[in-house]
Amino acid sequence: MPEMSFLTADVATSRPVTVHPGAVRHPPLRPRRVFRCDRSMPVYALGEKRPVIDPTAFVHPDAVLIGDVTIGPESSVWPTAVLRGDHGAIRVGAQTSVQDGTIVHCTRVLDTVIGDRCVVGHNVHLEGCTIEDDCLIGSGAVVLHRVVVHRYALVGAQAMVTNDTVVPSFAMALGVPAKIKPDMVTPGDFDDAVTVYVHNAHWYNADLRRID
Repeated sequence: MPEMSFLTADVATSRPVTVHPGAVRHPPLRPRRVFRCDRSMPVYALGEKRPVIDPTAFVHPDAVLIGDVTIGPESSVWPTAVLRGDHGAIRVGAQTSVQDGTIVHCTRVLDTVIGDRCVVGHNVHLEGCTIEDDCLIGSGAVVLHRVVVHRYALVGAQAMVTNDTVVPSFAMALGVPAKIKPDMVTPGDFDDAVTVYVHNAHWYNADLRRID
């Protein structure tokens, strides 16, 4: 992941904002009406803990990032998602989407780590778990403490993955509580979804504007 650093505050809002020193700040289409990943976001420091956002990532203005949160290159965080890195850390890799309404939290002893090229669907709850690269977490799923979802695995929509569960590579975790269905995923199954959200990150960074 490239080196990143902090901008102290957005000039229009006085909110702390984090950008790479080489990031290009494009002029707004309308004064104070354009939302970009480096403007007008609810991004909060908590003491010395501050979010770090790659300049190629997109964070929607209605998402909230607090504390020790890192968002990697070409990743995206969508409306009403909340990533709260207070007692621990939250790490989101490259080209990963954290979609609308998702909650990501951590604990004093358990960070939450989401790898590269992951798709985290709408209204997911992740806490104290590890999601390795190239995984899909279906809408409404709950993934709890010390769970490890290995590469190329899938957690089904509305599944409840309880503490200490291991989801092997190529497996699906389905149901409440989740049951493991081995050898159900083929590498590349999630590529289209990853590609769409990488495109969306660039598109929204360039063209999203508020018109009210």
